Amino acid sequence: MSNLLLMTLAALATLTACSTPHEQIYRDQPLVAKVSTGMSKQQVLDIGGQPVAVNKRMENPGSCLDYQLSQAGQRQAYHVSLDARDKVDHQGFTNCAGWELRQQADKERRENSGGGY
Repeated sequence: MSNLLLMTLAALATLTACSTPHEQIYRDQPLVAKVSTGMSKQQVLDIGGQPVAVNKRMENPGSCLDYQLSQAGQRQAYHVSLDARDKVDHQGFTNCAGWELRQQADKERRENSGGGY
């Protein structure tokens, strides 16, 4: 390998090591630290307060709560997804619309990856 390529790879590795994922930045936020799968909607509301928005889920029955996390002047979308029984079944660092799109894409990928010849 050329020296330029090695230096580029080393620089990229250094940048990757220095970047901090959302989980590291927001891990002490109550929604991130305390909410877990199986909790009730009321428990989530007790921990996180009122969400920015409540959305009906399209792919699976239930609802999704949109929150905005804030840390050191930065804001980050965060969602808590609830099943038809109002129990937490997913949470993550995107808004509900983003989570819904990911579920739709995953469903399409599963349907299109069937055993063809």
